[in-house]
Amino acid sequence: MDIIRVLEDEQMKDNLPDLNVGDTVQVHYKIKEGTRERIQIFEGTVIKRQGGGIRETFTVRRLSYGVGVERTFPLHSPRIEKLVITRKGKVRRSKLYYLRERQGKSAKVKEKKIY
Repeated sequence: MDIIRVLEDEQMKDNLPDLNVGDTVQVHYKIKEGTRERIQIFEGTVIKRQGGGIRETFTVRRLSYGVGVERTFPLHSPRIEKLVITRKGKVRRSKLYYLRERQGKSAKVKEKKIY
């Protein structure tokens, strides 16, 4: 028995939504400020997913006052309170780095039609 694998399996979340690249998500993240703890919502487009198992991460990009902001979150982090998918994106790439150079309408990802 691999002790490390057993410990990792205990800490993995099993109630995660079906998150893919191109989706617009709201990440409800716990922020600790001194003695207080609050939840901050980071909403944007998922531009990449990497790793596997407990070490899997995803990067979310959004525009804040005209400046692109990217943040990488560990998928199984206990600090992530909730993950909400607001739009499903229709993409043909696994990494959407090309969105970094785009602005305006060309930086949008088409929405996937659900039948």
